[in-house]
Amino acid sequence: MKTTIRNVILTTTLALSLATARLEADPPKSLPADVGPGRIAWFDITTTNLAQSKEFYGKLFAWQYNPVKGSDQAAAIVAEGTPIGTLRVADGKISPFNGVVYVQVSELKPSCQKAKELGGTVVPGFPFNLPDGTGAIAVILDPAGHPVGLYSRTPLPPTALPAG
Repeated sequence: MKTTIRNVILTTTLALSLATARLEADPPKSLPADVGPGRIAWFDITTTNLAQSKEFYGKLFAWQYNPVKGSDQAAAIVAEGTPIGTLRVADGKISPFNGVVYVQVSELKPSCQKAKELGGTVVPGFPFNLPDGTGAIAVILDPAGHPVGLYSRTPLPPTALPAG
């Protein structure tokens, strides 16, 4: 379980840095699309071969890709001009825990509390605010141990962030 949580944290940390990375000439970041509570807001796909996966998904879904500053191991997925996720090289062998889907919620802190009440676990180090005021995220493990990301368009107030 410890390795799984570590993998989720590493996956999510990379995904967040990728999702919020700005290119040198990019204008200030705007909020992601408001898809509404309970709907998928972002996702990550891992691969062992970035070039092959870009070609596969590009041809399958007509996705395009933007570079991620500081990484030749990842690409931002763009569908019809809108960033929708990240394609990145996996940290080791592909496993069921290498991809994370982020579901939009109205309020992050109450959603984390509800997940705990229902038998889930909030992964240590979460929730936290995304850069540039683009919202906040948490990763939870459901009672079976599957990671699910929670995304709120509203940043957390400083008092709601975990210590350290």
